[in-house]
Amino acid sequence: MKTLLGCWLLATSLVLADAKPNFVVILADDMGWNDAGFCGSRTIDTPNLDRLARQGTVFSEACASAPNCAPTRACLMTGQYPPRHGVYTVVDDRHTPGSPHHKILAAQSRESLPEESITLAEALKPSGYATGMFGMWNLGRGRSGPTTPTGQGFEVFTETKELGFEKDAYRDASGRYSPDVLTDAALKWMDTVKDRPFFLYLPFHDVHAPYHPKPELLAKYKAREGVADPAQAATVEAMDANIGRLLAAIDSAKLAGKTYVIFTSDNGGTRQYVAPLRGGKGTLYQGGVRVPALIRGPGIKSGNTSPQPMLSMDWMPTVLDLAGIPRPVGSKIDGISLAPVLSGKSSLPDRDLFWHFPSYIGGGGPCSAIRSGDWKLIEFFESKTHELYHLAKDPGEKHDLSSTEPERAAALLAKLHAWQAATGAPRPDQPNPAYDPSAQPKRGRDERGKGGKPRNPAEP
Repeated sequence: MKTLLGCWLLATSLVLADAKPNFVVILADDMGWNDAGFCGSRTIDTPNLDRLARQGTVFSEACASAPNCAPTRACLMTGQYPPRHGVYTVVDDRHTPGSPHHKILAAQSRESLPEESITLAEALKPSGYATGMFGMWNLGRGRSGPTTPTGQGFEVFTETKELGFEKDAYRDASGRYSPDVLTDAALKWMDTVKDRPFFLYLPFHDVHAPYHPKPELLAKYKAREGVADPAQAATVEAMDANIGRLLAAIDSAKLAGKTYVIFTSDNGGTRQYVAPLRGGKGTLYQGGVRVPALIRGPGIKSGNTSPQPMLSMDWMPTVLDLAGIPRPVGSKIDGISLAPVLSGKSSLPDRDLFWHFPSYIGGGGPCSAIRSGDWKLIEFFESKTHELYHLAKDPGEKHDLSSTEPERAAALLAKLHAWQAATGAPRPDQPNPAYDPSAQPKRGRDERGKGGKPRNPAEP
């Protein structure tokens, strides 16, 4: 398929650099749907995200394309549903298919994007874009090779390990705070390419636990009433401050009028932070997939809120449309462009949305889901059951209507099965011969830092 990309590159006409807009895509890690002020938080201060929301369009019904890290990142980069690229979960020894605590044999997940995948960076480069990534890739290991960022369209790739930090650490030996240092690197790169159109991908490790917050922010939230977790709140605000630094640099370079800024999260938050939604990271309930999402930029209506349900995979075709770049030849893109609704004058066509997670992780098991309008059906492969919810009336998914709406449930299940067949989605249903009902999943080493003190995780 990469050869098809080469043909497409030759066919793509280049336009003057100063006519092309810039794109900054900021991806938070494990940030729940209501962890920012613009999403309804009354306890965490996020002045810079709130400013972006006032100046742009917020998607109030945004969802991640998957309930955990790696598959959502793959969907964001390719515009595809998970069965297209085969990344279903984070490949982790704690949840290897066939583990004794699994009742059924989960599907195998790819650890990296297929080499033939065409990423957003690869789609932008032939039109003269500088492409830089600073943060977590999680779609292939190493610094070079076809499945690393530099093999998938990024000219520059910097991760915190390269900047002197241990994997997933917020602090180094000298006490530096990794999100600050990562943002420093991104700003330095942006300054070197500001005379070209650029695509900056900034996937922070924030706000993934375990936390190691700034002392002054931790003290602030410990003293504030109603804060569920001061360390988590302090980590959210610290990320927001770095977003503020990025916006200030864009303003200082007089680039705000030609730069689109997108912000979202890779999955829903952890369970204790997503109320009144059900579930959390690792599940297909709303708590596991609903995320904050916004975009600001030229031509986008200020202070606009769109209730259009959308997924992470929609950002890829949206960016291409805003850049005036055609879809790459030979790449099936499942997402749709959000550009028509950004002026506030149009709506998107009705469509069904799908999720497919044939894997085990923490508190969740293999499942698949469809949303059609306000109706959502979740299929559970382990129990061979399904549940039906009306999200407008029951956003917390407390009332399963599958028994009182059997015809609707059957119709949605048929649609879901047809989509699974069309995309080649695996349907795990075979018993696991190694299953041991007394077995417990392995736990990671410091997953959450409640109040700044790490403990073992309930889920990755």
